Amino acid sequence: MWPILLALVPAFGWGFQGIVMQKVGGTTANKQMGMVLTTLVFGIVVLIFHPISWSWTLIIAAAINGIPWSIAQILQIKSFDYLGVARAMPLATGMQLVITSLLGALFFHEWVHGWQFALGLPALAIIIIGVACTAFQEKSEDAGPTNLKLGIIITFISALLYTSYAAAGKFFSVSSWDMLFPQAVFMFLGTTVIAFCMSGKQSMDPEIGVFGKKSWLNMSTGVLFATANLTVMLSNEINGLAVGWTLSQMNVIVATLGGLFILKEKKTKKEMVFVIIGMVLIAIGGVLIGITKN
Repeated sequence: MWPILLALVPAFGWGFQGIVMQKVGGTTANKQMGMVLTTLVFGIVVLIFHPISWSWTLIIAAAINGIPWSIAQILQIKSFDYLGVARAMPLATGMQLVITSLLGALFFHEWVHGWQFALGLPALAIIIIGVACTAFQEKSEDAGPTNLKLGIIITFISALLYTSYAAAGKFFSVSSWDMLFPQAVFMFLGTTVIAFCMSGKQSMDPEIGVFGKKSWLNMSTGVLFATANLTVMLSNEINGLAVGWTLSQMNVIVATLGGLFILKEKKTKKEMVFVIIGMVLIAIGGVLIGITKN
């Protein structure tokens, strides 16, 4: 039971991450920089108490994990410009779930019995339908995506890069504790380069610059991300990618409830019905995926 509970910790960390991020505010660069600053501090603390067994394999795994994450995070935000948040988020989550679960099942051979495929594949379909339901909008002031095809391509590339983040540790068979610090270094370096490129003339602004006040305030978001980041690596190592990553994506439920009751996002009656249906479907799909671990 505890491996499944461990797999759900990232769902709460990533679920509340977006809520806290919205409360703190700042630019996209501030929000991402806040996350990696805390993750780097967290990695240094772990390094002090857990000496790393350095190897080129570990460094390569950390690079393939951390750098793609930095790019994927920015691409996902960029996809909002083309698709809108309501369409981009469920699309991104659905793509990530399908890719990582199939990668874990087929490449890492985490599903070896027919009943696991018979249960796991319908479960993925249920989760994807549930995610789409939670994002349903009856009315939208948005005139629509400016470039649907480009938005889908960007989201797909982002999902592939997130898959690299999710699978690198398992692929190279490195310890999650060993990879935490070098991963954080690559995340920090990748985000710093991207943040300076995005911020332009505002890079040194004391409020919203790359290392401005808002970046340091967003370290509170980083606490949630760092916790989710460590536990998802441990979960993928213990539960396998198909179960570990899929259950971490239950953050959709946490984020949806947080948006409704903490951020006070408004929903029509019809939208609320779709949200409830979506959360139930996601929960059912998550339980079914968890059963494939047995």
